[in-house]
Amino acid sequence: MVDDVVLLTGASGAIGAEAARGLAARGARLALVARREEMLDRVAADIRRAGGAVPFVVPADLGTPGEADRAADAVLDHFGRVDVLVNGAGATVHGLSWVVGDDERARRMFQVNFWSPKALLAAVVPGMVDRGRGLVVDVGSMARVSPFPHLGHYAASRAAVSAATQVLQLEVRPRGVRVVELALGPVDSPASRETRRLHGSDTWLDGPPGLSTPERAAAALVDVVVGTAEGVVHHPGSLRWIERFPFLGRRYSRRVARGADLDDRSVHPERTDGQGGAGPM
Repeated sequence: MVDDVVLLTGASGAIGAEAARGLAARGARLALVARREEMLDRVAADIRRAGGAVPFVVPADLGTPGEADRAADAVLDHFGRVDVLVNGAGATVHGLSWVVGDDERARRMFQVNFWSPKALLAAVVPGMVDRGRGLVVDVGSMARVSPFPHLGHYAASRAAVSAATQVLQLEVRPRGVRVVELALGPVDSPASRETRRLHGSDTWLDGPPGLSTPERAAAALVDVVVGTAEGVVHHPGSLRWIERFPFLGRRYSRRVARGADLDDRSVHPERTDGQGGAGPM
């Protein structure tokens, strides 16, 4: 992957920043995208001090329509191409689905989790197809298989991304472009700590398979980029059984949902630039 251009969104978050360092250590040329410019500059400085290629920093709020297109244009103008796209930015909304409805905060979450990644695909995948090589990694969540009360909109956004990723693989794999969905379980991150405000969340955050760390999740992401895997990759790997036997995920959801507070009508948006495995799986 030496000299490959990697466009990484969510690069200022715990997982994204660690993944950026790992990819730079393997010779990648990085375009780092996130909202917080000062955090991006800090990650870029870490990479420079470690001897990596100087990253191209693009501050962008992917919750705003048009920002993904602007970021992609800036990266393409700077590097001329993108070899690897990692859609790592993410957002959550906590609230009963019938309370949240089509709240603007939920729409922004879908913009971050679904529409902005699609805009980035439209900007960079045509070049990959023309060159006959490339990689798209969508960082997702097992919440799409095991949803939990108050996280319905988040789980729906993850399910939408997963379906779109599967279709993308069918469309571009014959043209030389590899596609991977990295399905994360719970990760100890700002998103999961926010999720602890939900009554009953400790059952699935601290139960099997347990919380991963940003470092381990980032290592899994780097392995996906430098490896040869295709389709869905689970972190931790034991979660593949939930994928193969979906009834296990549904059963688990019903069990842990018994501890949920179904009278809590509050809505809490949580924006994290890097995925944090906010869902129960």
